[in-house]
Amino acid sequence: MSIEHLHAVPHLTTALTGPLLMIEQHLLERQTAIEGWLRGQWLETPAPFYCSVDLRNAGFKLAPVDTNLFPAGFNNLTPAFMPLCIQAVQSAIERVCPAAAKVLLIPENHTRNLFYMESVATLTDILGKAGFEVRVGSLLDEVTEPSEIRLPSGRRVRLEPLTREGNKLGVAGFNPCMVLLNNDLSSGRPAILEGLDQPVIPPLNLGWSNRLKSDHFNHYRAVAREFAELTDLDPWLVDPLFLQCGEINFTKREGEDCLAKNVETLITNIQRKYDEYGIDKRPFVVVKADAGTYGMGVMMVHSAQEIRELNRKQRSRMAASKGGQQISKVILQEGVYTFETWGDHQAVAEPVVYMMDHFVVGGFYRIHTGRGVDENLNAPGMAFEPLAFAECCNTPDVNRAPDAHPNRFYAYGVIARLALLAAAREIAASV
Repeated sequence: MSIEHLHAVPHLTTALTGPLLMIEQHLLERQTAIEGWLRGQWLETPAPFYCSVDLRNAGFKLAPVDTNLFPAGFNNLTPAFMPLCIQAVQSAIERVCPAAAKVLLIPENHTRNLFYMESVATLTDILGKAGFEVRVGSLLDEVTEPSEIRLPSGRRVRLEPLTREGNKLGVAGFNPCMVLLNNDLSSGRPAILEGLDQPVIPPLNLGWSNRLKSDHFNHYRAVAREFAELTDLDPWLVDPLFLQCGEINFTKREGEDCLAKNVETLITNIQRKYDEYGIDKRPFVVVKADAGTYGMGVMMVHSAQEIRELNRKQRSRMAASKGGQQISKVILQEGVYTFETWGDHQAVAEPVVYMMDHFVVGGFYRIHTGRGVDENLNAPGMAFEPLAFAECCNTPDVNRAPDAHPNRFYAYGVIARLALLAAAREIAASV
């Protein structure tokens, strides 16, 4: 893959570039103040071990729409920035467990998903090159002896059964200094991980059996307001509005009135901001499970009436998330258009930024030829275009236009780190 290809930026297919150019210009002009402020924030609240953030670029607004504390997809990052990943991992582990030499990695249970297992292989490779001995321990009951999964890339992942002696977790003949979770605990907290003497990173209570997206976006709202004050921006330009609904049961149609009223309120609030900025677009709301990932339990609506008219198939799709977990709480989030497209087919694209410790270590564009500018791209049929985020995010060029690729990527890196800071505060509040 050529450097020119890596540095390509999807085309921003909108004339509404004024406000975004203003956002990017603000960030460039205040780079020193922003980096100094973030440095102080990390001293006060250390960053998570790793994190990925889905961003949406509407041309008039740039905001995070999801923050994943158990990121997959490391195999989609460009290998050119492996050195940055290695340095970031060393920094993260030294802070958590200064004497660490051995790391036990616990992945998700979907071993048949070879794309995910490629990510596990890449993560293992990063840890190994950072100077740590790594073994992969499986939570699956059927893994009773070491087994190897052969991957399309030619690599292999060796899964081993977990062993526990007292409050120490490991695999046969391996006593790790720390446990690195790459399992989001959607199905609950396994007893074997409770009460360990070794640090478990991220903490168990950050899994989806405990965590709520609405908590994260409450923290993000506070971060966005502080950042807006620092940069003299309207916080709405970097922050999606949201509301939370209490108990809901899509199958039994319980809680539907509350949901419809909140959709109406949010649509009204978004329209008010659109009017303020002269944006001639139709507001929409993303209704999604307040806990969960993998793009499941997500729907886009443009009116309260759409909630009241959900058919049986739509209600069924919203009733359960990953692992068949029932959805009983939802977050209603301002829909952020994505006006970036990729390639000859004009596939809709959204950037995903990866961080380890407080460093941006790469990213890619999630693209989808079958989805529109106001739809969820995290769905079957999506593809990925790796980009050299790391170099660009850290090296803006003030002598070029605000939307030139190094500068747009710098803006992405800044907004992603705001979400990372919100996650850091979320972790601090949960322990």
